[in-house]
Amino acid sequence: MKKPSPSSGTPRELSRRTFLGGAAAASTLVALDVQAQPSASSNPPAVSRGSAFELEEATLAGLQADLTSGKHTAHGLTERYLARIQEIDKGGTALGSVIELNPDALAIAAALDAEREAKGPRGPLHGIPVLIKDNIGTADRMQTTAGSLALVGAVPSRDAFVVERLRAAGAVLLGKTNLSEWANFRSTHSCSGWSGRGGQCRNPYALDRTPSGSSSGSGAATAANLCAVSVGTETDGSIVSPSAACSLVGLKPTVGLVSRAGIVPLSHTQDSAGPMTRTVTDAAVLLGVLAGVDPSDAVTAASQRHAHADYTRFLDVNGLKGARIGVPRERFFGYHPATDALIERALDVMKERGAELIEAPIPSAAKLDEPELEVLLHDFKADIEAYLAGLGERTRLKTLADLIRFNEEHRDTELAWFGQELFHQAQQKGPLTDKKYRKALAACRKLSREQGIDAVMAKHKLDALVAPTQAPPGLIDLVNGDHWLGSSSTPAAVAGYPSITVPAGYIAGLPVGLSFIGKAWSEPTLLRLAFAYEQATKHRRPPTFAPTADLRPAKV
Repeated sequence: MKKPSPSSGTPRELSRRTFLGGAAAASTLVALDVQAQPSASSNPPAVSRGSAFELEEATLAGLQADLTSGKHTAHGLTERYLARIQEIDKGGTALGSVIELNPDALAIAAALDAEREAKGPRGPLHGIPVLIKDNIGTADRMQTTAGSLALVGAVPSRDAFVVERLRAAGAVLLGKTNLSEWANFRSTHSCSGWSGRGGQCRNPYALDRTPSGSSSGSGAATAANLCAVSVGTETDGSIVSPSAACSLVGLKPTVGLVSRAGIVPLSHTQDSAGPMTRTVTDAAVLLGVLAGVDPSDAVTAASQRHAHADYTRFLDVNGLKGARIGVPRERFFGYHPATDALIERALDVMKERGAELIEAPIPSAAKLDEPELEVLLHDFKADIEAYLAGLGERTRLKTLADLIRFNEEHRDTELAWFGQELFHQAQQKGPLTDKKYRKALAACRKLSREQGIDAVMAKHKLDALVAPTQAPPGLIDLVNGDHWLGSSSTPAAVAGYPSITVPAGYIAGLPVGLSFIGKAWSEPTLLRLAFAYEQATKHRRPPTFAPTADLRPAKV
């Protein structure tokens, strides 16, 4: 969740945009204290890029080929990523992207190696090390806390559905990633990437810059090659924003394509988990694993008609040819000239590849901020209290009021840098039957869907909309909080529709992303367009862990 641009006219106070086997030496890599908090200082640490990494920019297909040939084993891959995390995340750069490692990761990998030898691989994720956000529940020896010390010890009784899918696919869960605490829905002055439990996560492209949020750790870790792929969650911007800030592909699915069961909630109307990867192909592979019907999340019933086991079949290097793509300049351009210049070059590439670009404003988007916040405040109170109730005796905290009180009692660790204004606002809301809530929800759906994305796409017969995801990442500022110029995540987020961001280039070494946005269940189309653009440009490059942005004047 993140702030809208100042141009929206919404006051800041009104809106907020989460081994038992193996060598003894390897065991030291997983012995992390779950309550240890890295320094909250916004000053970047001394730079250590680390040694050359054999698996840098590795793809799922490449890793599977190595596993099949015997060049690598799942155990070996897991050891290498654990060592990389120790060197980069906990060592010289203090990236702060991984909040906890899985003490059973090496044992799981060894078992998957034995299974491969006996039966062959389960699929494209068999033996692949994956990181997941710390609001995604696991019923194992790891914590699930949404970054808050309040949930330490409250381990769920079962895995989240997406974790069940990952385990069934043969993925190795390396650990949990840091995030903006409570999915960045606690304060109007928060600093993205900070949590009470994990401290401040940094951007691997410039360590004094924000990794953005709330899936900050998933973005930074994947960009820094600390895992093969990762899973994030989004309510409004929390997958696409950190993905853009870290030069990744991030796919926010249609609400209902991927189950939310077992994930610490923000809003049942907008929440979704999704892939955060270095390539579009890997995002397509991971989406195929995550998507599907879950009886525990009724909204996924519709995915029976729309989910695909293999999204890679929609990828087409010539996928832009003949596509009609809308450009909503009115609200989603104009807040940062250098970003606009990059996106104009991206639009030129699309035209060169055969796409037809149509000016397609979304006038209703300017009206979304106020009703969205009203919905989220109501949803959060209801949904988080339902989640806490589901933990039963594993936590003494049962209500939002209990969480507020916990934060006050642990002010030195939880409220050291910013407050909990959004918690207090949510606490004042009534049940989901309130007329004010129902009116706001109806407005959100009308403005974002029939008067928004659906209307503009039908009017111009579009395959997708395209816009800059956001400006380059700003400086980490724990004192004043995040500085947002603008973004394009809100229409799809409020509608519950899909969007995908793909690298569009760099400004002063800082990543910029380009978003493709579509109607409900249009993931195949968005993946096709994003893949064709990615293959035409290939902007993605690994981070250098620079201490700050390259502010030297550009050569003309």
